[in-house]
Amino acid sequence: MRLLRVINTRHNRELGNQIRIADNWLARLRGMLARPAPKPGEGLLLTPCSSVHMYGMRFPLDVAFLDKRGAVVATYASLVPGARTRWHKNAAHALELPGGTLKESDTAVGDVLVWSSRTTDQLAALDRVS
Repeated sequence: MRLLRVINTRHNRELGNQIRIADNWLARLRGMLARPAPKPGEGLLLTPCSSVHMYGMRFPLDVAFLDKRGAVVATYASLVPGARTRWHKNAAHALELPGGTLKESDTAVGDVLVWSSRTTDQLAALDRVS
């Protein structure tokens, strides 16, 4: 499985290192439904994506909408189950994270997020070294 590490370049803070990618219709439709609440470091990058809903969810999520270059164009802190965001015409991606991650990392509109690919093998090797 391909995972991402996401960094806020303004603060050089990691938002997560086990971010899954939902880059096809079915993966975006499923999103985090029927999954356990993400732990710190986990999340989901939906691409393309310009709005999300929390219908059927059981836990709140932080959501950051990003443009094509990774700049944050909108944030939603602790979006509750049943809620939805508005449509963001400049958004190309939505990053879903555990509630509180955006505040903890001081991520705000205008920040640029970058991500790099990691495989589960690379993460397992890092765990063995730590």
